[in-house]
Amino acid sequence: MADRDFYEILGVPRTASREEIQRAYRRLARENHPDVNKDPGAEERFKDVSEAYDVLSDPDLRKRYDAFGPDFRRVPEDVDPETWARAQARARAGAGQARAGAGAGRGGFGGFGGAEGIDIEDLFGGMFTGRGGRGWGPIPGADQEAELVLSVEDAYRGGRHSITLAGPEGQRQYDVNIPPGVTDGQRIRLAGQGGRGSDGAEPGDLYLVVRLAPHPRYRVHGRDIDVDMRLAPWEAALGALVPLDTPGGEAKVKVPPGTSSGRRLRLKGRGMPNPHGKPGDLYAEAKIMVPRHLTGEERRLFEELAKTSTFDARSEADRRNQ
Repeated sequence: MADRDFYEILGVPRTASREEIQRAYRRLARENHPDVNKDPGAEERFKDVSEAYDVLSDPDLRKRYDAFGPDFRRVPEDVDPETWARAQARARAGAGQARAGAGAGRGGFGGFGGAEGIDIEDLFGGMFTGRGGRGWGPIPGADQEAELVLSVEDAYRGGRHSITLAGPEGQRQYDVNIPPGVTDGQRIRLAGQGGRGSDGAEPGDLYLVVRLAPHPRYRVHGRDIDVDMRLAPWEAALGALVPLDTPGGEAKVKVPPGTSSGRRLRLKGRGMPNPHGKPGDLYAEAKIMVPRHLTGEERRLFEELAKTSTFDARSEADRRNQ
């Protein structure tokens, strides 16, 4: 996201309320969802919007983002904003002097400790450790990123997972504790597992960027989940209590009489969990199914209904759309 401002991505002011942030997210998520928008850049915009919402909808994360900006994920919990600002200013000043000393007219170093996964010591040999005669002191290791693909069910439940990543030193295995309810675009920090530091400096961190794999049944928008709820014609007409599979287990949904296809029933709090706040909701969308092959008795009953019913589906649809 190139450190784009999360408020700018959602198109809301920094004073926006939680409700304003949620409305903006839902509108942008609908506009850019890959199932709806076939523009090549829509999926990336959808991921940006989801990450921005995930941070700004969480009171604790939003507070840290407002205090530290794009650095909020790598700032230690016990650091206050003023201390961090002074440290960043010193780091920028030191980096500027280093670029000037190295002759950065050909593009500079491309940033210290960035997410590109560059190992400064490997790139410049011993220049930063004193072995090249410069004596500029220890350089912290670079932060790195890798994608972590999870099923919706695994993201919902969380738990420990073993993953293997390829790096410059070969494959490495990590045991990762995934919190329940991680969302697409959320980052999980593995402290000290990034690039090596030079001259005894601390290593960088490894950030695992969560990506939710496409699911045949569930469609996840932030922490909300959409799922199709298949109904028989008589269940939709008469009302029924029907079972529905959700990532958290089976739920019973009370279908009101007269439910048509496309009606969405909200199951409050049955979406993705949120360890730091309110969980998402699950929306069951009615899909009325009819038998592909009718028995003789079923055909007789449907024909009798067709003769006796005064219901006109076309007129009813026109009335509801007015």
